[in-house]
Amino acid sequence: MPKVLEEIIFAEKSNKRLLAVLIDPEKFDSSNAQNFFRKIPFLTTHIFIGGSTATPEELENCTKAIKAVTSLPVVLFPGDHQQISAKADALLFLSLLSGRNPDYLIEQQVRSVPLLRESGLEIIPTAYLLVDGGKECAVQRASRTTPLSQEDVQLIVDTALAGEYSGKQLIYLEAGSGAEIPVGSEIISAVKEAVQIPVIVGGGIRNRCQFEAAYEAGANMVVIGTAFEKGDFFL
Repeated sequence: MPKVLEEIIFAEKSNKRLLAVLIDPEKFDSSNAQNFFRKIPFLTTHIFIGGSTATPEELENCTKAIKAVTSLPVVLFPGDHQQISAKADALLFLSLLSGRNPDYLIEQQVRSVPLLRESGLEIIPTAYLLVDGGKECAVQRASRTTPLSQEDVQLIVDTALAGEYSGKQLIYLEAGSGAEIPVGSEIISAVKEAVQIPVIVGGGIRNRCQFEAAYEAGANMVVIGTAFEKGDFFL
């Protein structure tokens, strides 16, 4: 199987839409994994695993159960340095560039190295930008940072470019779990026009209109989580 980052870059070049379902290990019933995968949207191309407060044991059990029932690439979306499982295929090595808390800019990353060094995971440097989704989200609480205002498009673009300039391979625009407002089309378009690397968009996407709008604006991958957990998704 091609490496995950290579697949994403190839999909961007070929104008292929990517869809990831984000699974929170705290809410996942490992004994029901087979039934879970019968219900995921047929367009799904990737599985993301992660949550702001999931324990290492929850993450490991979840990853093991998922890998047993799907051939889709499984990518870790860690909330802290302990959320690592060698059973996954890749890990988004996130730097929360929208905040100024050094713990989520570099400290958590340094603390993860001993685990990552032995894991064999594909590690993908990712610029993580938290954008105001209209309500306080778990990432905001855990990181003790303030999201970027959707009104300040230029700051969001400059932050994304800073990520690219510092060597990140992906830009992740996140409105937060359960966001009332998804990342706006104007923001997605402006970031996509400015950067030369793939753009992932997640948070608050609940219906087909929002789903299509994110792609039309330039998102290479859309991530759904809460809407699917609640059975509200549409594909």
